[in-house]
Amino acid sequence: MAPRENDRDNKKRAAMRGKDDKLPKRKDCMFCRGEVKVIDYKDTNLLRKFISDRGKIRARRVTGTCTQHQRDIANAVKNAREVALLPYTSTAR
Repeated sequence: MAPRENDRDNKKRAAMRGKDDKLPKRKDCMFCRGEVKVIDYKDTNLLRKFISDRGKIRARRVTGTCTQHQRDIANAVKNAREVALLPYTSTAR
C-alpha cells in the first residue's frame, strides 16, 4: 500500500523546518530545583504564574511542574479563590 500524499508532504515540511524527530526540551520543576521553598495560598504573586488570563489553572506540561507540586499548586489556588485572594474567573469578557 502506497503512503498517502499528505503523509509525505507533512514529513517533507517537518524535515524542511528541522523539526523531524526532535523531542521538546523538558522543563524542570521550579519547586524541586529549590527556587521556591513553600507553596502557600497567601502568596498570590506566585500563584498568578500558574493561572491563565481566563482564570484557569495551567496544565503541568505548560508550567513544567512535577505531579506532586502541580497538585499542591491546584489546592493552593483553590484555597486562595475560596478566601477571595484570587478571582474564580477573569473580569474581561
